[in-house]
Amino acid sequence: MNQEKYVAYVGTYTHGSSIGIHLYDVDVEEGTLTERKVVPVNNSSYLARSKNGKYLYSIADEGVAVFAIHPDGDLEYINKVDIDGMRGCYLSVDVTGKYLFVAGYHDGKVTVVHTHRDGRLGSVMDGIFHKGTGSVAERSFRPHVSCVVPTPDDNYVCAVDNGIDQVKVYGIDKKRDKLNLQDIIRCRRESGPREMKFSNNGKFAYLIYELSNDIDVFSYHEGNKGPVFEKIQNISILDTELDPMHDAAEALAISPDGNYLFASTAGDNSVTMFKIDQETGMLNSQFSLPISGEYPKSMRLFPDGKHIAIVNHESDSITTFAVDYERKLLMMKGKPMKVETPNCILIEKVGQQFE
Repeated sequence: MNQEKYVAYVGTYTHGSSIGIHLYDVDVEEGTLTERKVVPVNNSSYLARSKNGKYLYSIADEGVAVFAIHPDGDLEYINKVDIDGMRGCYLSVDVTGKYLFVAGYHDGKVTVVHTHRDGRLGSVMDGIFHKGTGSVAERSFRPHVSCVVPTPDDNYVCAVDNGIDQVKVYGIDKKRDKLNLQDIIRCRRESGPREMKFSNNGKFAYLIYELSNDIDVFSYHEGNKGPVFEKIQNISILDTELDPMHDAAEALAISPDGNYLFASTAGDNSVTMFKIDQETGMLNSQFSLPISGEYPKSMRLFPDGKHIAIVNHESDSITTFAVDYERKLLMMKGKPMKVETPNCILIEKVGQQFE
């Protein structure tokens, strides 16, 4: 581990003084970040790396930009494409490297972009606007796709819709490069599903709810007639009996060993850690602690699983903590790092590329 080197990429909004993607050198043993440079891109609100480790994708105004990742982790701009819609909020890639999926919060759209072997982004292959009405006035009674993530078998894409309280599950027609609706997970009214993550073994899915401040656990497998999601648990994120509307559950992160799930909450600016039962996928709450920042939008565990970095959108900061799993504590590592309007963080191994 000592000889391996890692970099962190932090995407930011650029309506203030921030200008794009902040690149940090990562000290894994110490659990700290040291800023190296900033790469310009307008409103880099979400980032994703290609499965082969060669490219970094970034949300950009009305489109997506792609960068080549150099052996030292530095970035080189390749190109940008328009997604025929409003600015996206979430990115994910398929295993083959052919498709880039974009979630559109503002226009309720799921977009599929072609990715070329040389790293270039190509044309929009498919785009689906969600329809329907929600039940919370603040969300304008309309669709808001907040997350889009492929299933572990790479045969389906789950589009989490924060506005209409649904997760639409699409099949990927790889001959026609189109999405086709296979199933709908209907969530509780006014729950506000926000993000879905699959367990490291691919057998379970975790869905966090922004408004009801809880997590649903699903078992997942591909059946004879398509994807099968079976709800097996619902568990609260909140540590106190606060008014649920006071809080705003935001993000999920899973430890590298797959044994722990972390969930951030913007209302009381905390992180809750759950232990994952590897046999059943079910969660057992371990602690809920403050993160010394405001509005934790994204977080990542360090590669050794012993530290966590959290980006705090409203306090313009990144805070890092040592995680003591036995004592159930977070211990802050140094002062918060200043960065304006951070929204997303990745931590990646330098030079880790695959064919």
